[in-house]
Amino acid sequence: MNNTAKSANIMLTNDGLKELRQELEELQKIRIPDVVERLSKARDDGDLSENSAYQSAREELEFLQGRVSELEEIIKGSTLVAVSHKKDAVDVGCKVTVSVNGRKDTFVVVGEWEANPVAKKISPSSPLGKALLGKKVGDKVEVQAPAGKLIYTISAIE
Repeated sequence: MNNTAKSANIMLTNDGLKELRQELEELQKIRIPDVVERLSKARDDGDLSENSAYQSAREELEFLQGRVSELEEIIKGSTLVAVSHKKDAVDVGCKVTVSVNGRKDTFVVVGEWEANPVAKKISPSSPLGKALLGKKVGDKVEVQAPAGKLIYTISAIE
């Protein structure tokens, strides 16, 4: 189990909680039963000490059971972020449109466990997330990026 799940209050949006619950259900109802069946078939093949299918299935089962425990802990210890329809300042759950170097981008500020930069979901602890939190439309924020310093202007908060 990850220490982050134990020690911190985990913020999740409705979508993030739904995704974690779906993953948990898939693990419990589909993936673990499949691995248990493979394990049973491999056990029936005889000598377990030299049965790579058995060893592989055991390792996969242990991993999946660990992930189930982690997901259960995250879900149990999470706080659902209430997303209001009118936002005056950037907070977790907001959709933020910013412009940088003449280009507009829209990001969603989500909890740590939901962050996915490729999908433009940023956590409040990311450099951009930290810079945006608490800011209002029209504010400019400076973020140090690998390519240098970038200045983002907030144009909309939803």
